[in-house]
Amino acid sequence: MPQVRVLRVFTDEHGRYGNPLGVVLDPSGLGPDDRQALATRLGYSETVFVDDLPAARVQIFTPASEIRFAGHPLVGVSWLLAQESGQPPSTLRPVRVATPVATFAVDGTTWIRGSVADAPAWEHVQLASAAEVAAVDPAAAGGIQRKTQVWAWLDKAAGTVRARTFGQDFGVPEDEACGSATLMLAERIGRSLSVYHGRGSVVLARPIGAGTAEVGGRVADDGTVTA
Repeated sequence: MPQVRVLRVFTDEHGRYGNPLGVVLDPSGLGPDDRQALATRLGYSETVFVDDLPAARVQIFTPASEIRFAGHPLVGVSWLLAQESGQPPSTLRPVRVATPVATFAVDGTTWIRGSVADAPAWEHVQLASAAEVAAVDPAAAGGIQRKTQVWAWLDKAAGTVRARTFGQDFGVPEDEACGSATLMLAERIGRSLSVYHGRGSVVLARPIGAGTAEVGGRVADDGTVTA
């Protein structure tokens, strides 16, 4: 039976909250259908399968489908590979992305840099206040539950944002902390952001230029489960 390392990605500074992530470091014998079935059964917004540990070659599945690129699983797997090897990786290689994804860690924060074009096609809806973000009922919002990040400024001068993300298209009714949507938001707004996401997670993001951006955060390890 596969062993699944369970992480929480984008925790706050005290290690609370964060988006659960499953990582299978030894997926030998698991074909595409097996991987999808496992990701569906686990129910995390993403599950990562590491096919080549030294090369950091990974495959990413949501509960509904395989995806090319996502911030929360790539930040999480970068952090985990650093723990496993004692050496932070410099690149990750998602199997459906042509160019390796750069990754690095600074002061306890793990970052990845990617092309916005590789991210899922998130929509963004700006609301007037954090209270409005908190009050959103996706079932009553006319399609907003499909693949949308709703957000509002907490402090525009400081670049702090309140956000929630809904991803029914990916089998994720609400994502506790979405890296790819936040990466896209930073690139579209054109400035660095600190995003207070979901119930209390913290996602950092900043544009780099030429259609690329970085997303980062802290990671906590919740141990191993047998799937």
